[in-house]
Amino acid sequence: MRIMMPGLLSVALVSSCVASDTGTKGSKMVSKPANSENVCFIQPTEELRAKLGEEQYRVLVEAATEPPFANAYWNNHEKGIYVDAIDGTPLFSSGEKFDSGTGWPSFWAPLDKSRLLFIEDRSFGMKRVEIRSASSGGHLGHLFDDGPAPTGTRYCMNSASLRFIPVEKMAIEGLGELLSRFNK
Repeated sequence: MRIMMPGLLSVALVSSCVASDTGTKGSKMVSKPANSENVCFIQPTEELRAKLGEEQYRVLVEAATEPPFANAYWNNHEKGIYVDAIDGTPLFSSGEKFDSGTGWPSFWAPLDKSRLLFIEDRSFGMKRVEIRSASSGGHLGHLFDDGPAPTGTRYCMNSASLRFIPVEKMAIEGLGELLSRFNK
């Protein structure tokens, strides 16, 4: 299934998610395959709830939205990389972050679009595109077509779905290969 948003290229909708390593003694994050009643979600477990904490669990697992202007990264101006809060997959860079005025961290492009899943979201009487992490299946936020050049897109993320790694800690966090993005 494909969907179109005005001003955006069509994006393939997710057809399934796979289990991925959580980094906790070889345990796997179980994701349910998509079907007509379900599109890729994380199996809610007490282990995951304990690892994430309540707000992160609500956002990543239950697809909640955190309050605007009252979250960790909406006004973060440090240089660094934003990773999936569940499994540490690098998703966004501060170089593509912009102030959207919405109160949530917003980016005009991801590090690698293949690390994201795009799902039609018709909740609350709206038609939107939900963004999930391709590696963990966690809910990240939504995609809109009102962003700045050069893409015109706004990846509106929940801070609770991300973990920020400042440039000075990237090498010790295993993200040294991305440091060249900041040496320009």
